Amino acid sequence: MTVAGAGSRSPRRCGSASSRCTRSTRAEEKSAARSRSVFERFTLLAQRAVANAQDAALALGHDFIGAEHLLLGLCATAGTGSEVLRAHGIELEAVRDHTVTLARQAGIPETRGQPTRDALATLGIDVDALRQRADASFGPGVFRFPRPAFTPGAQQVLATAVREAGALGSPRVDTEHLLLGLLHETDGLAHRLLTDLTADHTALRTDILTRTARRAG
Repeated sequence: MTVAGAGSRSPRRCGSASSRCTRSTRAEEKSAARSRSVFERFTLLAQRAVANAQDAALALGHDFIGAEHLLLGLCATAGTGSEVLRAHGIELEAVRDHTVTLARQAGIPETRGQPTRDALATLGIDVDALRQRADASFGPGVFRFPRPAFTPGAQQVLATAVREAGALGSPRVDTEHLLLGLLHETDGLAHRLLTDLTADHTALRTDILTRTARRAG
């Protein structure tokens, strides 16, 4: 599974002080290593949910992965997370349709990676040509562009999911923990989606904990 980087980066201004670039590069390498370490704790279903979140972002033309995309990813993935959502009337189609509506109301652009594509074009890099070569060499679908990055809100959801798993005594982060992480969000698009779709956050959490306890017992 290919997971996007954990957030957009500010341009580095190195000037003559090359050590600053070195420190920045090392910091990014450490951040990437931490991300890999975290995702290694995810079950295959949880990893698939995150991958589906990336697919949802790309399908909507967004160049980021927000908590709303993680919700879409959960809905599209088998597991306790989606089972609980469906039990409370939260279906993938409704979440997708309302995500489109809210994103447009919020003025979120459907860039489809065009700014990055334009920037690469100024350097003589043709993204479509790269995709064609990758498809020819490795098979269709291997080359993904753009690779959206997690927003701070999505990063917080993932971090909370890890903490929830630990609090429940689980060595692995599963889809129910991702949903618990989403339920902690209080001011983002995912929270608005669940609220507008008449989800009861407390009831969702209780259902997850009940199912988890039943499985453990």
